[in-house]
Amino acid sequence: MQQAASSPTGGDAAGGARGADRAFRAILTVFGLTVLAVPLLMVLELVRSSRLSIDKFGLGFLTGTVWDPAREQFGALPFIYGTIVTSLIAIALAVPVSLGLAIFLSDLAPHRIRRPLGFMVELLAAIPSVVYGFWGIAVLRPWLRDTVEPVLIKYFGYLPLFEGPPLGFGMFAAGVILAIMIVPTITSVSREVMQAVPQLHREAAVGLGASAWDTIRYAVLPSARSGIIGAIILGLNRALGETMAVTMLIGNVPKVSASILHPGYSMSSVIANEFVEATSDMYVSALSEIALLLFGVALLLNLFARWLVSSTKSQLERRA
Repeated sequence: MQQAASSPTGGDAAGGARGADRAFRAILTVFGLTVLAVPLLMVLELVRSSRLSIDKFGLGFLTGTVWDPAREQFGALPFIYGTIVTSLIAIALAVPVSLGLAIFLSDLAPHRIRRPLGFMVELLAAIPSVVYGFWGIAVLRPWLRDTVEPVLIKYFGYLPLFEGPPLGFGMFAAGVILAIMIVPTITSVSREVMQAVPQLHREAAVGLGASAWDTIRYAVLPSARSGIIGAIILGLNRALGETMAVTMLIGNVPKVSASILHPGYSMSSVIANEFVEATSDMYVSALSEIALLLFGVALLLNLFARWLVSSTKSQLERRA
């Protein structure tokens, strides 16, 4: 009798638990679909807004070099070029420094300074970009103009890459400030990946007579390669989309130049500078198409990063 009396209560409790599980699952599903819906809605709106520009200029928008809002002639090549050049400069400067810092913090730094130094590196990532831009104008630009660029022109001025007067602003200056900004991102992710490498790998290398550098080179870096590649791609993504600091240092001249010392323009900078001033529908549409291009570049870069990381993992698993 007692079992018969208690069974309805137990059934109600079980049914309530199943109902709560279904509600929880439904809420999480909505959250997941929201993450998918937001970028999809962004793409749809950018495509809709850029329809006039796409219909009028077609693929010529990607290769055009004239940006004249008064005559409604728009070409995005100077902005694409400026974005790519500054991002490549940033990666070329930031990757060696970031990997050196990550190796030092994960394997070589004394324990008493490892945590404070790691905190300072992470603190750099929290500084707003406009502060980086202000510091770049006040400190970095005079130093580049008076010290670094004259040396580059003196020794490498015969190359088209370093032609021109030392201005202190331009694509090189923007690339340097971007490098400083992405160093914390690449360093932090790379350090975490290296610390995740099993200690047994290091001990095995030391047991075979490897030096500290050999241990890092043959035991740590190969195991952390996929994560390091992901960290570099993450830093490159930030460099591609950075706006304020680049706007304050790149010069904002829509021109394709072989010299990295000359002023340039980036896709994010032209959107930030000119969107408020866009008075015609075609002007707004051209800026929207640039935003769509920037979104597409970031998406393709992320897909490439995922493919690269997965292929590197597969190679390491086959070797193991």
